[in-house]
Amino acid sequence: MSHTAHIRSHRKPRRSASSLAMRAGVAGGVLSTLAVAGAAGPANAAEPVTQTLELPTLTADLATQAAQSADATQQAAANYQLQAERDAAAAKAAKQAKSDLADAKQKAADAKKKAEEAARKAAAERATRGTTRIALTADDTSGSTGTSTGTGTGSSTGSSTATGSAAAVISFVKSQLGKAYVSGATGPSAYDCSGLVQTAFKQVGVSLPRVSQDQSTAGTQVSLSDLQPGDILYWGSAGSAYHVAVYVGDGMFVGAQNPSSGVSEHPLSYDQPTGAVRVL
Repeated sequence: MSHTAHIRSHRKPRRSASSLAMRAGVAGGVLSTLAVAGAAGPANAAEPVTQTLELPTLTADLATQAAQSADATQQAAANYQLQAERDAAAAKAAKQAKSDLADAKQKAADAKKKAEEAARKAAAERATRGTTRIALTADDTSGSTGTSTGTGTGSSTGSSTATGSAAAVISFVKSQLGKAYVSGATGPSAYDCSGLVQTAFKQVGVSLPRVSQDQSTAGTQVSLSDLQPGDILYWGSAGSAYHVAVYVGDGMFVGAQNPSSGVSEHPLSYDQPTGAVRVL
């Protein structure tokens, strides 16, 4: 026996394999537990992030709705603006049309006035030329009987076959020979052409229109080849006549001609009328 056999060895006893395995298992379990806890920890920490992921989706929906609302508002504004422009254009067109109509009416009135003035001047010029021709004829026939005196202010020596109301009209117009011509006058000291005719027929109870245009359509139209004493002669067209007179028979008429000759008697050849109407 060794002399050291009774001395306890200072070396630690060797651990058995089973003990080491157990300890390794425990350590592994602890590490696994820590690993699981570590994995669980970040997972729990990520939950708030998972909740906030829905916010971008909600925000996008709101942005889409806002954009759609803005588009609708812009479209409505564009429609209102278009309607306003159409209304303004319609109002402008109506105003222009009204102005154009007023201008057209004024131009038509001016043209009518000029035409009437030209017709009066033409009638006055014809009457003046006719007076000159009558005066020359009177010089050549001053000794003859049964003809006009040619002065434009005397009465015809020819006989008239008028009777009744026609004779009264003729008697009246002849009684006015020599009186003045004044535009718009109806007697008793002066007349214009239609004023003389109107006043003459008023003596027998016949009411005639005041102006030549209306007097030229007041009765029945008759041919100039079928005239009777008391017929109304007119110059111009029926409804647009610019002068009237009274046929007194024997190819003569009496009328208020113009300022230079006044109420006078002339042959039809002095100024050939356009037509005639019969009211008696």
